[in-house]
Amino acid sequence: MPSNLYPHPEERSGGAGARLEGRATALHSLLPALLLMLLAALPARAMQIQQVTSPKGIGAWLVEDHSVPVLTLRFVFPGAAAVDPPGKRGLAAMVSDLLDEGAGPYDATAFHGRLEELGGYLTFSAGQDEFIGTLRMLKQNLRDTAELLHLSLTAPTFASEAVERIRGDVLAALARQARSPRYLASRLWMHDAFDRHPYGSSASGDETSVAAISRDDLAGYVTGHFQRNGLIIGLVGDVTAAEAAALVDLVFGDLPAGGPAAEVADAKPGDDGALVVSRWPVPQSVVTFGQIGLKRDDPDWYAAMVLNDILGGGGFRGRLMNEIREKRGLAYGVSTELVPYRHAGLILGNVATENSRVGETIALVRAEWQRMRDQGPTEAELDAAKRYLTGSFPLSLDSTSHIASVLVQLQIDGLGIDYLDRRAALIDAVTLDQVRALAHRLLDPNGLSFVVVGEPAGVTGTRPPRPMQH
Repeated sequence: MPSNLYPHPEERSGGAGARLEGRATALHSLLPALLLMLLAALPARAMQIQQVTSPKGIGAWLVEDHSVPVLTLRFVFPGAAAVDPPGKRGLAAMVSDLLDEGAGPYDATAFHGRLEELGGYLTFSAGQDEFIGTLRMLKQNLRDTAELLHLSLTAPTFASEAVERIRGDVLAALARQARSPRYLASRLWMHDAFDRHPYGSSASGDETSVAAISRDDLAGYVTGHFQRNGLIIGLVGDVTAAEAAALVDLVFGDLPAGGPAAEVADAKPGDDGALVVSRWPVPQSVVTFGQIGLKRDDPDWYAAMVLNDILGGGGFRGRLMNEIREKRGLAYGVSTELVPYRHAGLILGNVATENSRVGETIALVRAEWQRMRDQGPTEAELDAAKRYLTGSFPLSLDSTSHIASVLVQLQIDGLGIDYLDRRAALIDAVTLDQVRALAHRLLDPNGLSFVVVGEPAGVTGTRPPRPMQH
């Protein structure tokens, strides 16, 4: 994920939070040589995060880096798909697809042409909990490029031609996803776990809900959700604090102050250990499995990071990979991840295997879940996981976009502006006793549920898939 703090559900591809990505306007004016210089330069220096407040009182976090004349601005509005109105699921996602399809005096073609002329890159996306935007721009064109983002947030045109074209793109993408066993397994797992809670439905909506979205719905979303209250901003690159403050007001200063974000109820996923089978004529079944996890503010979060790395998040170091791939060759890969939504926490995993080996693979996952719960990790596994989690993180800060994503995620999670200085110590402080206690308390082999999409031989579901309701 871009933040690399932990796998965030709104930024994963193909997992339980899978969704349509926001359309990106990718431009060739940012020379490859410039980006290569940037990748080499950023990780080499200590990173100092500054708190910036604009003249209009809008806060942002900034990391200055003047080695390359590029700036990335990333921002988040709260809410997104989880607060889509009934019958209009996919509204936030469709807004994200349309914001660069004409704004202010520009139609779609003129907007894209102007952005390309300025050497900018602009993308939006809508997940369950956040509406996300990213703008990368050249320092020499800072103001003009930022003005395009300002127009997209305050004066999107939602021209009928663009709306229908994007609607068609969304419906085509939904049709492709409906033919993807991996996507279906993840969506069915989420729907089975969360049922009628918003997390149980795709952020992209379905054919019926997308068809029901009108231009008034799109405009109303912008009016109702693009506001300064709850707005989170991160900036990274060739800009001073004073320039950053002015830039923030240029982009966001005309937004209304707004009120509290719409309420979304906390959710507890189902924990009955269901096995759901959706029959598909494919030679290899895809399996999504998971259980209740931790939210990001849980005191045991760092112990959970270590536990997950040992169980299934550590690639070839993980127990599941060792048992399922290395010892038995049942699958190319198997993994688990912590998924901290704002209103629920999950541990989710995925594996794909031959239809004839599905039952064996599921049994091994359950057995490793049980073994970790009963025995916990070894001291050697603990040390290896902590070394990886502390040592690999700095390598992920390899671009202004990734760092800007981290700045935003830190603010979402309320971790403090000095978190990056404390992160390694927080992980290093995790003890073997803490991880063993958490494993015994958290891991629940009987509550671990599975969704299989394929033709698994000798595997019978405990209940049929629940009808999808968006």
